[in-house]
Amino acid sequence: MADEQRNTTHYKLVTCESARGPRAGAVFHDAVFDLAELTGKPSYATMLGVLDDWAKAEPLIEAAVANRGSGGTPGSPLAKVRLLAPVLYPPTIFCAGANYSDHMAEMARVFNLQPEPDPHKAGLTSWHFIKASRTVVQTDARIPLPARTRMLDWEAELAAVIGRAAKNVPVERAIDYVAGYTVANDLSARDFTVRPSVPETSPFRYDWISQKSFDGACPVGPWIVPAKQIPDPQRLGIKLWVNDVLKQDSHTSKMIFSLAEQIAQLSTRLTLYPGDLILTGTPAGVGLARKEFLKSGDVVRVWVEQVGELSTRLT
Repeated sequence: MADEQRNTTHYKLVTCESARGPRAGAVFHDAVFDLAELTGKPSYATMLGVLDDWAKAEPLIEAAVANRGSGGTPGSPLAKVRLLAPVLYPPTIFCAGANYSDHMAEMARVFNLQPEPDPHKAGLTSWHFIKASRTVVQTDARIPLPARTRMLDWEAELAAVIGRAAKNVPVERAIDYVAGYTVANDLSARDFTVRPSVPETSPFRYDWISQKSFDGACPVGPWIVPAKQIPDPQRLGIKLWVNDVLKQDSHTSKMIFSLAEQIAQLSTRLTLYPGDLILTGTPAGVGLARKEFLKSGDVVRVWVEQVGELSTRLT
């Protein structure tokens, strides 16, 4: 694995604003290259076009980027390019619930509950909810506070981008279906978790759309790091700051269900498609546990080791 990592051409996949509309690109040595032009494949003008053909696209991009290292037409300076969300727009966004051991312990303390046993020992599997695709926004986006909420919370997450259709995938092969990784913030309106005036005993009490799928609820970016460049997604640091104050500081090794387990479980229920995002859960340090929530003017930064940093401003 070490030799494979050394021999990998390191680049990142982006979607950029351009005069021709959103365009897929590759970042290499702080320059951005248009992927359709770089590879000679017109269908690679969009990130979904790239991901739909990932098995062929990946070696083509690697070879083209490697050739750029030896000269050729320079790309556009990264600092002068406006990055959009790397996938516009994901077919489906799956979000893992309650998937970090430190977060589970934190929530048990908040609600004065006994810590739950290891879900594996209880015979449970990972569980997910879905965010609306159009809630995705790019790094450095300015997001208006949802109307009426007073409890907007942050959730730092590692996100996996699916690179080929996956159905009934075994755990040991699940990572083979990942094209790459990006950073996400699963913004949550905590005061919309339940519907007002609906009894606690009602099965119709919970309001997932209002809590999780308001406009701007899913900042993602700034890019996709190909999976080949990250040997183990369960060995990454993850942090979040609000106005430069550290709030979340954890590690993906604290996931209860690994990414491979999540992919395997989801693929037993439905087919995963290229461009689908899997947000893998958030660690301890959320606002709900601190009785702190986001307000207009706050800047949230999420960092995942080997992947990058995502920034969002609330307005």
